[in-house]
Order: sequence, then structure tokens, then C-alpha cells
Amino acid sequence: MADLINPLFDNLFRKHQKSNKDFILFADGSRLTYQSFSEKTQKYASIFKDLGIKKGDRIAFQLFKSVECLNIVAASIQMGYIFLPLNPDYTKEEVLFFLKDSRARLFICEEENKETIDAVKALGQIKVETLTKHGTGSLNCLEKGILGYSKVMECSENDIAALLYTSGTTGRSKGAMLTHKNLLSNARVLKTAWRFNSNDVLLHALPIFHTHGLFVATNLVLLSGCSMLFLPSFDREEIIKLMGDTTVMMGVPTFYTRLLESSALNREKTKSIRLFISGSAPLLSQTHKLFEKRTGHKILERYGMTETNMNTSNPYDGIRKAGSVGKALPGVQIKIVNEDGDIVQKQNIGSIYIKGDNVFKGYWNLPEKTEEDFTADGFFKTGDIGFKDNSGYIEIVGRDKDLIISGGFNVYPKEIELAIDEIEGVSESAVIGAYHSDFGEGVIALVVKLNGHEISKSEIGLNLERKLAKYKRPKEVIFIEKLPRNTMGKVQKNLLRDIYSETFSS
Repeated sequence: MADLINPLFDNLFRKHQKSNKDFILFADGSRLTYQSFSEKTQKYASIFKDLGIKKGDRIAFQLFKSVECLNIVAASIQMGYIFLPLNPDYTKEEVLFFLKDSRARLFICEEENKETIDAVKALGQIKVETLTKHGTGSLNCLEKGILGYSKVMECSENDIAALLYTSGTTGRSKGAMLTHKNLLSNARVLKTAWRFNSNDVLLHALPIFHTHGLFVATNLVLLSGCSMLFLPSFDREEIIKLMGDTTVMMGVPTFYTRLLESSALNREKTKSIRLFISGSAPLLSQTHKLFEKRTGHKILERYGMTETNMNTSNPYDGIRKAGSVGKALPGVQIKIVNEDGDIVQKQNIGSIYIKGDNVFKGYWNLPEKTEEDFTADGFFKTGDIGFKDNSGYIEIVGRDKDLIISGGFNVYPKEIELAIDEIEGVSESAVIGAYHSDFGEGVIALVVKLNGHEISKSEIGLNLERKLAKYKRPKEVIFIEKLPRNTMGKVQKNLLRDIYSETFSS
């Protein structure tokens, strides 16, 4: 049994089972070795086996960020289960949908989440176990005194390792089936691209129900055998205080904008860090430039998504272009096409299609949707719109659902947002379309002012007259306190479109 092939488990976990090297560092100074982590993982594997969970079964968990979440993931990979991490903010109704859709066999949640627990038990067929930070949950109790299960199930590279559900902002959430090959191949590529090594210490303040914090961050640590400083969430003051103990930081753009709001952020505080990485949402050019001016570091921006893991990256060595997500990673093919599927020339905007070992297997129980989203030659239609510049760097303009057609002209919100964000007194903006009786859709700009600055609609209009063709200029500018964002920092334009759908109706 010890010789069975499980490439993902072997490369991420099994090779560290006897290592006394620190895997997890905590803010209070405590530490967890790779060996201790492995011992708990094997106990979880034994518990799940005793609960009757079999290879290919789904284990869903909705938990606070903790090492135990990583133990669940590791045990699932060891035993050939499919793990399903759920956002702690999901409501009872959302959780019930995911559990029913995935036909999960086991659901693990916090003991305090009694309403959801009762609803899940009422479904029948789904085992429920609980975890708490204080060691009183049912899974904590089962762990006591149990011997670890050290055998490893054989898995092929095309077996499904994880189900990650898309946000569902344009309809029903879809479960993206990510295979062992998807996860391992992408980690290997990123390890080389970003020069990860066993001496690194990753500052980890991301959630771990998402590709960024769970796969990009954690898998890179495991593959390279380094350590990570594991924080429960983003806390600006604590992160600045702890930066000196780390060598790499991964974050979403809001991490960096919040860090810049602190006068404590400077070159001295960041001198131990060799690499700052940003993803999950677009990083404003302004943020990129301000961060470099303050710290001397150029943030490395990359581009990925739930269905594909990471697709592109600015280079470790070389030019890191503000506003660009860099070039295709090794092994990833990217083409930008027009409505007929023909590749467009450089500098021309089109739909982004992707192919490679990083691209998911398809959508769970949705074969027709899977077929619709792949081309005949195997490229995944990402739904993103962008262009490739003359140097081969890719810029993302937006999502195809964000495209505005006004008076018969295509309007790309990102172009307008960039122009607005350059205006003095503007913090950030979001551009959406709403029904307009004359133009089909009218352009609306939602603008957030910088603290302490005053700026008027007319000033924004005058600035845009010099930068944009008339059909691109907003027909309405609305000042708001802040832009709605999801957990990963992405602006929720679907909410804005709902709120301001009647703007031109009166």
C-alpha cells in the first residue's frame, strides 16, 4: 500500500511526514512542525474512514480559518475524497444548496452554527461533525485517543481533488471540478516562476476557502517545504509589525490600499520581504506606484480564477507593469479572440481563452454548461475581456457581462475607471450600464472620493472630455461612500447594477 501512487499527496504532504521543520508559525510565537501536522492529518483520515467515507465522496466544511481546515484538506487528498471548502459567510440556504448539489457525505462546521446543523441533519444522508476553537466539537472528541491511518489511497492525476463553487453573481453557483493534476501542475509552475524555496516564510492573511489562500499560497509552501505565518485575517497593524519575520506576502488589492493608509509602512518594515504578490481582483496602477514609492517594492500582479488556478504573472526578474497581469505562465496557452473566435491583433480587445494542465475538468453535474464553455480544441472561455500589448503583456479590461453597449458602441468599463481614478480627489470608481430609452444602455460612474477631498461631477466631466470619446463618457456620475466588495476584494457590480438600474428611467 505504501507504494500506491497519489501524486498530489506525495508531493505536498507525504515527503514532510517526519520533518521537524516549522510548517505553521502563529502571531503569538507558537509553532507547528510538519510532523505534528501530519500526525493530526492521519488521525482525521482514520476518523473519516471510520465514518464510512469512501474514495470519491465529498467532504464539505464551513469553518473559521484554522490549521484544522488544512488537516481536512490533507486527509481528503490522502484518502481520495473530494473536499469542498465553503465561505463562513454563506447563509443556511446557500449551504444547503451546495450540500445537495454536491451530494456531500460529510459536513463539518462550527459547533455554534446550530441553525445550519439542524437544517443539514433534516436532509438526512449527510453526516455532520463539528469543530470549535476550544476543542469541544464532535470531531475534536473523535480525535482523542485515535490512531492515525497512514495508508494512502491510489489516485490518478485526473481524479477530482476539490469542488470550488463559483460566486454565482450571474445565476446559479457552479461547482468547478479541480483535479490532482490541476493543483500540482500549477503549484510547480508558480514555485519556479516566483522562486519559492525552503528558506521562505509566507505571510498568510488570506481566507482558505478560495483558490488564492488555499491553493496558490498553501500549496506553494508545502511544495517548497518552507514555513508560513498563519494569521486568522487581515489586520493592518499586526501585519506591519510581523512583516520583518517573513519573506513573501500574498494579498488582494485592498490589503495594499489599507497598508498604504498607515504611516508605519516604510522601507525599513518591508526590507526582509523579497516579493509582494497581488491577485483575485484588479490592482490599480495608482496603488502599484504608491506602494513602490513608499517601500521600494514593485508588487507582482498575476491573473487567475477558480476554474483555472493561475494563468499569467508579471516576471520575478524583469518589468512588472502597473495595470498588467503579465504574460502566460509556462504550459499555459492564451488566445484573445473576437466574436467569431478568430485571434485578434495585439492591442485589440477580445475574449480571453485559456488551455493547459491548470484548467479545470468541468462543472459538477453540468455537462451542457461545460461543453458550452469549452471550444472544440479544448480552450476554456474565461468570460474575461482583455488585450495583449506589443510586449506580450496582458491587460484585463473586464468581464464580458460587464460590457456596456451604448448607442451601438462597445464600452469597456475598465477604460473609463482608469481615466476617472487618475483624477485628483478620486479614490476609486466603478462603471456600470443601465437601461436607457435612447441609447439602449447608459454609462454610470460610481465614484468614491479621497478622504478630505472635494470634487464635483462637472470636474470629472471636464477631465473625461480630454481623455475619452463622447460615447464612452458617463451620462451620470454618482458619488458613494464605498464600493461593495466580496471577501476577495472584487467589486460586486451585480449589486450596483441592481441598485442603479432605474437611473435613466424617470
